[in-house]
Amino acid sequence: MTLAFLVFFPMIAAVLSYVIGKYNKTARDNFVIVSCLVTMATCAGAVLGVINGVEYTLNIPAFCGMELNFELDGFRTLYALIGGVMWLCTSMLSKQYFAHHYHNRNRYYFFYLMTLGATLGVFLSSDLYTTFIFFEIMSFTSYTWVAHDETPGAMRAAETYLAVAIIGGMVMLVGLFILYMTLGTLTISELHHAAEACANKGALWAASLCILFGFGAKAGMFPMHIWLPKAHPVAPAPASALLSGILTKSGVFGIIVVSANIFRESKAWGNMLLVLALITMLGGAVLAVFSVNLKRTLACSSMSQIGFILTGIAMSCLLGHHNALAARGALLYMLNHSLFKLILFMAAGVVYMHLHKLSLNDVRGFGRKKPILHFAFLMGAFGLMGVPGFSGYVSKTLIHESIVEYVHLLTHDGLTGAATLYTLAEWIYLFSGGLTGAYMIKLYICLFWQKHPSEQIFYNANKKYMTFLSGLALFASAILVPVLGVQPNLTMDAIADFAGGFLHAGTPEHHVEYFSWVNLKGACISLGIGLVVYLFFIRTKLMRNENGVRVYVDLWPEKLDIEDRVYRPAIMWLLSFGGLLAQIGNEEKLENKVYWPVLRCLSFTGAVVSKALGDVLDELALIFTNTFLKMKHYTETVRIGNIFTDTVGGFADKTAEVLNQTIFRRHPHAHHYTGTLAGWWNGMLAAVRKMTHTMSYGLLLFGLGLCVTLIYLLLY
Repeated sequence: MTLAFLVFFPMIAAVLSYVIGKYNKTARDNFVIVSCLVTMATCAGAVLGVINGVEYTLNIPAFCGMELNFELDGFRTLYALIGGVMWLCTSMLSKQYFAHHYHNRNRYYFFYLMTLGATLGVFLSSDLYTTFIFFEIMSFTSYTWVAHDETPGAMRAAETYLAVAIIGGMVMLVGLFILYMTLGTLTISELHHAAEACANKGALWAASLCILFGFGAKAGMFPMHIWLPKAHPVAPAPASALLSGILTKSGVFGIIVVSANIFRESKAWGNMLLVLALITMLGGAVLAVFSVNLKRTLACSSMSQIGFILTGIAMSCLLGHHNALAARGALLYMLNHSLFKLILFMAAGVVYMHLHKLSLNDVRGFGRKKPILHFAFLMGAFGLMGVPGFSGYVSKTLIHESIVEYVHLLTHDGLTGAATLYTLAEWIYLFSGGLTGAYMIKLYICLFWQKHPSEQIFYNANKKYMTFLSGLALFASAILVPVLGVQPNLTMDAIADFAGGFLHAGTPEHHVEYFSWVNLKGACISLGIGLVVYLFFIRTKLMRNENGVRVYVDLWPEKLDIEDRVYRPAIMWLLSFGGLLAQIGNEEKLENKVYWPVLRCLSFTGAVVSKALGDVLDELALIFTNTFLKMKHYTETVRIGNIFTDTVGGFADKTAEVLNQTIFRRHPHAHHYTGTLAGWWNGMLAAVRKMTHTMSYGLLLFGLGLCVTLIYLLLY
């Protein structure tokens, strides 16, 4: 009953909130907060139950003999509680955040609660089939957060987010098919023994790589990170806190499932994951250093911090049964990053809801003489930087020490060459931590120490910048950072003991002295690097004098945008390939022998089916957008047609001409038939054009994914 309540109560509450919002917006806001409070309280009760040895399992018959399976253990209850806390805090801030200058709040709250239920479904799932179902629901419902403002920038970012989510989900689905056919199970607790007994390691790797791609896309792992820097700046700040703080962790959840079960002691998997982790970590940190947008900096920071977490998971695989420090560090880093990004994005939301600006040159000085905001941001910054005495220091230290431990093991075994490579990885880790300090110092000084050249008096006069609920949410979450970090052996170690079983974390061989010089040294090196980068790079290269005022400048080259420079051109090339084949088909022999005989048989049927599909999808899109996604503020001029649609359109016109001259040449209504055929083709093409620029494109892809799932279940 507890598990069913946690997953489905927020979804039922979403429908109720939408209905209530039609009549009373204040009642709806309060209802959402109460719903999140009830969910969090239930999660807290589940934690106490697990501590007392209560077993929670739930099996719900689905279809075709499949079931939705859920269970609770230490890790699952911990992250359910984290989710409950994050949704409660952001709901308290949302009431003030959306009070002015925002539309479609009813839609936002509906998908806000739907995503809560879907996210809990992911973390509470006990098999990868259930994980996949709720993972896809979560991706679909959270899409509306990114698109909420409906500006051209928001819609483009939402398009990227949806594309990454759908492509990642479909690749993951292929991986799950292969994994099930290879191992005969998708139950998480059975994967390790099944993988050990599996002789077909090639199929196991193929499946796992596909699953890694799907979960890595949601986590923001390189090279599927492209949605992170674009989605966070345009999404509402409470949604950004959830996107960064917990939805990315649903991707990490899946990576842990594969790494800690299928490849628990695999050196090859650990090395591959470590390389991806280091690139993600360093790349995100560099992007954050160059960013001059408050929320984009935090978004790039999220990418970098995911790299830190993945480093811990990778080291856990490399260390095998000596993985205590690495696995516990990865777990605690997940917890800490969720907390830090909750604080920092809510603080950014306080800034944005007053200024509606995010450029550092516009928001500088806003935090002066605002003690609660100042305290909260400082706690989040100190935690993220790994300052000793704060919770982030504990997780950073554990992962760093796991790298050092592996270097020592390699050296002891006489593998000095390999040890040198991992020493390099250690320095990349420390340097990335230094860059974290540099960009957080930049944000902190900008908001709370620098003065705005013209608006500072107005900023200082804004005394009532937060309501009681907003201030409570920010302060309560911020105070946890030092509370958890001051006595880590009593707090952080206890959490690791409670939840570490999911990562199959070993028991530490000795008591960890977090504040010994050996452990403090790594933090001091990173903080020193951060201070040097800020003083001698950010202040000298990324700032300049303009009319006697020091301003931040964006020097990041646009040509390094991997989405615009690599991914989109690659997709367009694939579409262009169809145009190339059409040009080849212009040769008279090939045209007469191949194309037109086939087209004469299939064109009419294809036109009918395509037009019908286009009309159905367009009607679905119209219903959906009129109900939930009213594009009142979004207009964009797009080129009508592309290489693909133009090519098909050319075939349609040619087909109509051929049919008119052959099949229908003696028919009295020939012109009517061929005109109807061409009209249906043109209607189909118009539907395709609309689908590629509206919500129906996402519906089509989502529907195709569900169809593939259903077909597989029916046939196998």
